[in-house]
Amino acid sequence: MDLDLQGNIERFTLPEIFQLVSSGRKTGTLGIQRNDDIVMVYFKNGSVIYGYGPRKTYHVGRMLVEKGKISNEQLDEAIAEQAKDDASGKRLGQILIEKQYIDRADLEEVVRKQVEELIYSLMSWEQGSFKFYENQFPTEEEITINLSTENVVLEGMRRLDEMVRIKDYLPDFSVVFTLASSEPNQKREITLEPEEWNILGLINGHRDINELLETTSLDSIEALKRLASLQLAGLIKPSKATTTNGDKLAGMVDRLSQLIEDYMTEKMGQTLGNTTEVGEKID
Repeated sequence: MDLDLQGNIERFTLPEIFQLVSSGRKTGTLGIQRNDDIVMVYFKNGSVIYGYGPRKTYHVGRMLVEKGKISNEQLDEAIAEQAKDDASGKRLGQILIEKQYIDRADLEEVVRKQVEELIYSLMSWEQGSFKFYENQFPTEEEITINLSTENVVLEGMRRLDEMVRIKDYLPDFSVVFTLASSEPNQKREITLEPEEWNILGLINGHRDINELLETTSLDSIEALKRLASLQLAGLIKPSKATTTNGDKLAGMVDRLSQLIEDYMTEKMGQTLGNTTEVGEKID
């Protein structure tokens, strides 16, 4: 991987970029920009350790209140303390610890959640630019975390509700997937959901995507979404093998588009049904 790694999100999706940094076990900052939104994600040896974005900040204080760790009054008091001239640029979390409203473990928990939510929000970005700054960190953070990049990508893809994007992540249905090997001496800490284990267990280097859909007990759209997640997380990869059964290949190129069209039609029908019901109540 050539670092300075930089380019446009239209060419490389963010899950692919995260996977490149992770597989290369790189340390540094990934800067991502879309219009006026700028996000910085810090990596250490390929794992995410911090992230922030001025316009995409999940307020630590508010998260502590929602978790019942502090009261609204305690938060207001800490914010007022932070605004004082003699606060010397103290972070809100540091002030809350000094006041003994929370301990370091409480702060680490919400920082982890804050960074996770920030990164999940990036997974749907389809436009923008990125650049990786190797061995550089714009800020020094007292509280850092250690997130498995594969897990972050998997969860981010689970949250995507834009099913039409699946066909952008998958090859045609004649492609056979195989398990991807880890880099030498690279330890993976990955948490899979049952649906992902279901798909992973069917990948044997011989079944193409069409056969996977026929074999799995999952709904086709759900199976395709999980398959895309596993590929983007770097757990599986296309092999050189392809199916030779001409009957199965017929119409294969259009099948994914049809599945997505059926899904969108069903969603639109549900939306129109809800609209009609509301209209009837109003009348």
